[in-house]
Amino acid sequence: MSTSDEESDAHHGAHPEAQPHAHHGAHSRPLTRGEKWAAYKESPYFPATVLVFILAAAAGLFAGSYTYAMANPTPHRIPTAVVSQPDTARGKEFVAAMDKALDASLVIHVYRTPAAAREALEDQEVFTIVRSGSRGVRLDVASASGAAVAQLLAESAVKVGDTLNIPVAVADVKPLQKGDPRGLALFYISLAAVIVGFVGSIQLSVHARSLIPLERIAFTIAYSLLGAFAIAAVVDWLLGAVDLPFAESWLILAFTMFTSGMVFTMFNTLMGRWAMLPTWGVMVLLGNPSSGGAVSWPLLPSLLGHIGRWLPPGASVNAQHTAVYYQGHQKLFPFLVLAVWCLVSITVFWVWRHRHPGGRDHMPEHAAAAT
Repeated sequence: MSTSDEESDAHHGAHPEAQPHAHHGAHSRPLTRGEKWAAYKESPYFPATVLVFILAAAAGLFAGSYTYAMANPTPHRIPTAVVSQPDTARGKEFVAAMDKALDASLVIHVYRTPAAAREALEDQEVFTIVRSGSRGVRLDVASASGAAVAQLLAESAVKVGDTLNIPVAVADVKPLQKGDPRGLALFYISLAAVIVGFVGSIQLSVHARSLIPLERIAFTIAYSLLGAFAIAAVVDWLLGAVDLPFAESWLILAFTMFTSGMVFTMFNTLMGRWAMLPTWGVMVLLGNPSSGGAVSWPLLPSLLGHIGRWLPPGASVNAQHTAVYYQGHQKLFPFLVLAVWCLVSITVFWVWRHRHPGGRDHMPEHAAAAT
């Protein structure tokens, strides 16, 4: 047989005696169910399948959380200043009727003088001031504290006044800026800082994986400062939507962005590749709808209204809101909230830094040798 014939026979399987041995080899044994499951878990299809279900659930939760918080805002607890007790029966009747019209949501705080009531409004302890006199009732509202709340109070006061035949004068003593008639700009810039904050941390983990802990923190600070500057510059200088107290707003945004980045870094240390789940849950699903930025907290479901102030998005909105509209009345609380989240995140990251998927120690040996 020629060489070409041998090659042809080999090509077409001319040696059947070799076939049974290969056919009945160990590799042809059917895999057990346990072995199939183990192989599937080690394949890239397992995390991809898990992600399919996680993303579907996240989409529903995302839509549900925002709809629950914002689609049908109703009053729950509206702190209201009353200058002295209404000294006429008509004044008392008006306050009682307003409370009834708003589903008993008014929380009355009595002040002796208009100046004391106005100071409480500037400190954001109350949302409206009611003053009664012989000529009727005056209602001071503050759109800067929540456009939807101010509108609801004004509309309810006019209706109650018409029903009781009491003249009502409504004045907006803290109007929103012209470039932001619905008061949403501060919510949007805070939202940008939150999302870019943890997305930046994700990108550092992907594209700068070998950073050691101090370097990772330093670069998080760097993109937070630069990113916050860009947000403030675009909204104020380029678009002119809001006249920001630039330095203060910039630093609040930077603090927010850094906090958000470190929160993801903490969860990445604890949970590895699944860190996006708790980060998205805390910062987006729960934090943003409850922040009071899009819907002021008196109109949020009561639980969200309380939780939101203790989360980074709510703290950021509160600090930014006061910086823009209530200058000279800034509070320490929102900065403490951001600081606590930062401190806890950095501490967890630092103590368990050996578990973080990045760093020099996790580089391949030939890459480490090359550096």
